[in-house]
Amino acid sequence: MEKDTVAIIGPQSSVTAHVISHIANVLQVPLLSFSSTDPTLSPIQFPFFVRTSQNDLYQMAAIAEIIDHYEWREVIAIYEDDDHGRNGIAALGDKLAERRCRITYKARLRPEPTRDEITDVLVKVALRESRILVVHVPGSWGLKVFSVAQYLGMLGSGYVWIATNWLSTVLDANSPLSQDAMDNIQGVVTLRMYTPDSELKRRFVSRWSKLTKGKPIGLNAYSLYAYDTVWLLARAINEFFNKGGNISFLNGSLSSELSEGNLHLDALSVFQGGNLLLDNILNVNMKGVTGDFRFTNDRNLINPAFELINVIGTGYRRFGYWSNYSGLSTAPPETLWGKPPNRSSASQTLYGVVWPGQTTQKPRGWVFPNSGRHLRIGVPHRVSYREFVSVRGPDAITGYCIDVFTAALNLLPYAVPYKLIPFGDGRTNPSGTELVRLITAGVFDAAIGDIAIITNRTKMADFTQPYIESGLVVVAPVWRKNSNAFAFLRPFTRRMWAVTAIFFLLVGTVVWILEHRMNDEFRGPPRRQVVTLLWFSFSTWFFAHRENTVSVLGRIVLIIWLFVVLIINSSYTASLTSILTVQQLTSPIKGIGTLLASKDPIGYQQGSFARNYLIDELKIDPSRLVALNSPDECAKALKDGPHKGGVAAMVDDRAYIELFLSTRCEFSIVGQEFTKNGWGFAFPRDSPLAVDMSTAILKLSENGDLQRIHDKWLLRRACSYQGAKMEVDRLQLKSFWGLFLICGLACLIALFLYIS
Repeated sequence: MEKDTVAIIGPQSSVTAHVISHIANVLQVPLLSFSSTDPTLSPIQFPFFVRTSQNDLYQMAAIAEIIDHYEWREVIAIYEDDDHGRNGIAALGDKLAERRCRITYKARLRPEPTRDEITDVLVKVALRESRILVVHVPGSWGLKVFSVAQYLGMLGSGYVWIATNWLSTVLDANSPLSQDAMDNIQGVVTLRMYTPDSELKRRFVSRWSKLTKGKPIGLNAYSLYAYDTVWLLARAINEFFNKGGNISFLNGSLSSELSEGNLHLDALSVFQGGNLLLDNILNVNMKGVTGDFRFTNDRNLINPAFELINVIGTGYRRFGYWSNYSGLSTAPPETLWGKPPNRSSASQTLYGVVWPGQTTQKPRGWVFPNSGRHLRIGVPHRVSYREFVSVRGPDAITGYCIDVFTAALNLLPYAVPYKLIPFGDGRTNPSGTELVRLITAGVFDAAIGDIAIITNRTKMADFTQPYIESGLVVVAPVWRKNSNAFAFLRPFTRRMWAVTAIFFLLVGTVVWILEHRMNDEFRGPPRRQVVTLLWFSFSTWFFAHRENTVSVLGRIVLIIWLFVVLIINSSYTASLTSILTVQQLTSPIKGIGTLLASKDPIGYQQGSFARNYLIDELKIDPSRLVALNSPDECAKALKDGPHKGGVAAMVDDRAYIELFLSTRCEFSIVGQEFTKNGWGFAFPRDSPLAVDMSTAILKLSENGDLQRIHDKWLLRRACSYQGAKMEVDRLQLKSFWGLFLICGLACLIALFLYIS
């Protein structure tokens, strides 16, 4: 560079490129690199740096999409601890985060590590939970990582190894590899920069083969980009001269500070045509051996794409493609560039892969870590309803929830060592929300017990499939409603009775008007006609009217009215039968609506989410809410009522209430269940154990074990009132107004026609 330099091709190392780019900026000399793929080599910081191959940012995006495609969530990154390695893995972390995946462990290796150093790092990796390993190291010593992994037994079933494009470069440039080297990478997935097939590429490969005949020199993707880089610069220099550019340098313009030391940087000259040449480079549009060769606005090559390669036997096989335009596909990217982009899950397809261990079944991607540490599982130390969770000591925790958990755990295809840790002081029921929050704080690895799945908890943790359905209900004191002498009036409301009576008279009057001129049975002295009208009106209730109707309009009105009477009569009979034969319970509280309309105190179980729901969602004043800590305390408060310092009703989960009511017949659920939720086990966000436990819970439900566990802990004797019903709703006018409307309109139309 002490000579007069107008452009630089290279360096091959991203680490060196960071250093040289600073000097290139000062000298205004374009620096073209076909192998410095570090995504942090930004044109903003290094305006004279031009990357003439694919940015590692796209390679990391491709790896992230592969991981997401196979529904893995956690990754371990093994990388060289230099600028290229660190920055590439940082880009991978960003791309994984976009898909709700993450790097759980970063295994750093110093440049040119020894075999012992690689062994120490991989031993730590083997103790981790994730089995998805991304290897981002130089090709000069990358195969040494797989040699050590093979020695440690880390290339067997269950592992997924994804190598960045350094491995495909080694395979292409040094083919064929030795049998030992190939054995060490069986089942490994790697990427290769995609270059479309073309006549230009085929001619170049043919000429290269003739040139290197008899020499073990192989082409790789970087070779093609290096060839195109030279042609790119040649075209740019040609255009530089066509635009009147001059090769001239400015000497001695650098700062005197650069002259200090032994490097003599003050001897370098500034290229005065550097900006013009740079513009020409960025504006070149040519067909190269790598395909269309031109730059985007952010100075990356257009149409970034990668081949996805699976190492099998003595070679490898392509199982798909990735492009920034269409994502994963089995079709070559250039066939999709002319179509609208399609990122739907149905279009993201790949061929089958032979994974390490010679298996074609997709690995689960994680195992329970072999670190010897037990899962710390928080369990609520309940005071009430110990049938669900009962803590008698650190190693004596039983109950319905515990049995469901252990039964589900026994169905997993792997062992999970765990330790149950009580949460709470044993004097009051602990908060389920606080227990879930401690998972995010790292205090617990999971939480089991009577934990309702509600919105604010799902924001902190992942829940399994519900193992019991529940929801908030209202419980209030009830008593039997005995029959009396006027029970026959109860089926209808007062308004219903009044409207029915009015329509009896109305229909009778209309029929009389339509009949009395031509029907002798509706004629006679006024008194007789009034008696006939009243008799005819009310006898239709029992279909006992004796008078015949002779007019057409009268018969139409009567037929419609008799249909209405039939419906009313049937409804009245059914309702009265229910009232007189089914044991009735009554309560002044009809449901949550009654509580919202009153100012009476409302009870809730200490530690339940019901308090927050009543305050936040139903806007009930907190001063009305009374915390109750045990079933006996709940029963006493309900018996005392609001006038004796108790509560008017209690709001709690149906699962608790069913247990509460099994031995307390003086109370009952009133109204409808006004929320729907279930209980589940909580795990950290994106925990694969939550998914496997959900599958196990579904199996328990299908084979009947879940019901058997329920019957073991929660089946109690039925209360004597269980067959009773809350007070039957009286038949109201709104249920029949349509019939009355039809009948009324028929009467009006008949009268109108008669008068006309």
